[in-house]
Amino acid sequence: MTNNYPYQDHFERYLRKKELSGITIREYSKTLSDLFNYLSNFNVGYQQDHRVSQIFDRDIEQYLDMIVSKRNNGNNTYNKILSQINVYFKFLFNDNLNTHLPTINIKSKDKKEHTSYITKWLYSLPVILEDNELHYYTRMTLLLISKGYQSSEFLLPGFYQELDHIKFSSEERTFLSQFMTFITPLQIRHHTKDLFLKQRIAKDCHITSAGLHKYLKPDSEYLQMNLSPKYLYQSFVINYLSQHQKDNDKTLSRNLRMDPASLLYYQKLAQK
Repeated sequence: MTNNYPYQDHFERYLRKKELSGITIREYSKTLSDLFNYLSNFNVGYQQDHRVSQIFDRDIEQYLDMIVSKRNNGNNTYNKILSQINVYFKFLFNDNLNTHLPTINIKSKDKKEHTSYITKWLYSLPVILEDNELHYYTRMTLLLISKGYQSSEFLLPGFYQELDHIKFSSEERTFLSQFMTFITPLQIRHHTKDLFLKQRIAKDCHITSAGLHKYLKPDSEYLQMNLSPKYLYQSFVINYLSQHQKDNDKTLSRNLRMDPASLLYYQKLAQK
């Protein structure tokens, strides 16, 4: 199996000895694969010499600046990624696989930051829907919120009928077909056509908001983003408002299916 970054096998063996969970190890590998992929494509020094000994603090800072400026990652994500990179280079240094620590002078950011609503997931949705590491309920949640529905709506019995009135792309229909393959046995077991169902037989077979959160939490760690349905919906609305600045309030209220008071709330939120 080809490594995605230098000493991947050694490092992952080290992480397993530290008894880190599988999902945490995958997070480290995702970050480091992304780092070295970025350096290979955009860092002149690393392109000329693909050795970790030739990576310095300025190279790591270049990558970290990119995840903030280009990907709109906040301070918490920045700090988490810096921490993962730091653990990796400390491992290399302690195991005599590298002669220096390129992260030693890079400081973390203040955790107190202005709340921003990251909207990049809306543009990455086709890729997210294809990622089988994510649970079907997580991907369906993201898909439905991207169509302007709140979890309080799509967790209700009978929501499945709304699918006939939603416009889906070909990629989204491919995912829906896969989702139906997943959910059909549960629908048969529970004698319902609803979309978010418990795995076990219960008096009420429908997943609650708290139940949905249990699926979203590990996937939130995997994607390194906030998957709270409330947050996702707010980011959807803010993105929609930024894309439809010429629409009047009446049109916005109709298309977003919200009353004028709710629209005003989101308009003020978008201005912060």
